[in-house]
Amino acid sequence: MSRSGSLPARGLPAPPMKPGLLLTVLAAGLLSPALACAGDAAAGKAKSEPCVACHGEDGNSKIENIPSLAGQPPYYLLVQLVLFRDKQRINEPMLPFVEKLTDQDVDDLAAYFAEQKLASEPAAEDKALLEKGKQIADGAHCGQCHLPTYLGREQMARLAGQREEYLLKALTDFKRGERPGLDGTMTEAVYNLKEEDFPALAHYLAHLR
Repeated sequence: MSRSGSLPARGLPAPPMKPGLLLTVLAAGLLSPALACAGDAAAGKAKSEPCVACHGEDGNSKIENIPSLAGQPPYYLLVQLVLFRDKQRINEPMLPFVEKLTDQDVDDLAAYFAEQKLASEPAAEDKALLEKGKQIADGAHCGQCHLPTYLGREQMARLAGQREEYLLKALTDFKRGERPGLDGTMTEAVYNLKEEDFPALAHYLAHLR
């Protein structure tokens, strides 16, 4: 799949925060989610060897604050890799691994990790935190974008079963404006949430199956 053209994108909203952010993704040719899933998973597996040290075998992270990639929507993975590669999402440890990725590499890696089964093992459940987290998620309508199952779709991440401390970090980064995302939607979504509520929300989402 080539992403060198100027074909119109579908389903990507206009960015309210960083005007150059979405334009970079569109310039890379991220079209519709259907067209963005044309990677070769077998080729992606071969190319994923450098990812294993941090993100774990088959994309199941065992390292604190490193997300699991297994089972994420392929379009979400594709978008994030392009943002990392093009330095629109800054993460210094990631840069050496993504800066030379071709469009085909991105397609293949996204296809591979999307096909893997998430096998995370969250910490013991805290019933009070679970109930509070569910109330927060329901009140914030998180399921409207991430689906009621929280399995994610298109450019929206899978939250169910993700590492708890990573979810907490991501929520905090969005709240503090340290992670703009693709279009600012998450920054807007957490605007009215309190940081002290994030541990309960992260606990709830991490324990969903």
